Amino acid sequence: MQIRSPFLLVVVILGFVTCLQAQPKNYVIKNKFMIGGGITYFDLITDNFEAERGNGWMISAGIGAYLPHKWYDVSYNIQILQNTFEISGRVSDDVAGNDPIEYDIFAAQVGLVFHINILSNNLTLDLGPQLQYNSDLEVSNSESENYFINGYDTLQAMDILDINNFNINGMAGLTAGFGNFKVRAQYIYGLLNSLDRLSDLQSGGNTDFKGNLSYLTLSAIIAF
Repeated sequence: MQIRSPFLLVVVILGFVTCLQAQPKNYVIKNKFMIGGGITYFDLITDNFEAERGNGWMISAGIGAYLPHKWYDVSYNIQILQNTFEISGRVSDDVAGNDPIEYDIFAAQVGLVFHINILSNNLTLDLGPQLQYNSDLEVSNSESENYFINGYDTLQAMDILDINNFNINGMAGLTAGFGNFKVRAQYIYGLLNSLDRLSDLQSGGNTDFKGNLSYLTLSAIIAF
């Protein structure tokens, strides 16, 4: 078995390459480099905190393959995003209040996108997976670092910074435009629990932490 498994793998790879080479050659596949940027709307979807959506910015780059013999195109994309959002808190542990605590979060995503042609490549439905790295949370205003988070007796703003740094996202969106200029809207949802590192906190409240990161992005793209 130690000999046959690599042999079978080689056979499969050779067969795949042979199929690719056997495709008809009366078409031209166009590869283009793309850069873009835009605005983002970020949300932490959770029942543990009273979170409010925030906004931010993004820049992107990618390589697209336009396939005239297919009903879809393919691209590889890198996105860098900076966002803010708010969680409801209070100044003191024994005084009621609704003082927003603003957090910053940075993320970098790489993804494979399938662009399903609706009106040729002038309007496409975009679907694909992404691998994400995100930073820990950071309190935007140092004056809010010692605020207490509403819904908990002792949990403070600085206690929830250490979230999960890796995620797998699902993405769906639309791209529209003509020639080398396109506009794109995407909804991105983190499939993994980003808050499970917080479950060991002694918070005086619900300690079963669960939350998913989500983004809505609007961007303009130029292809070369």
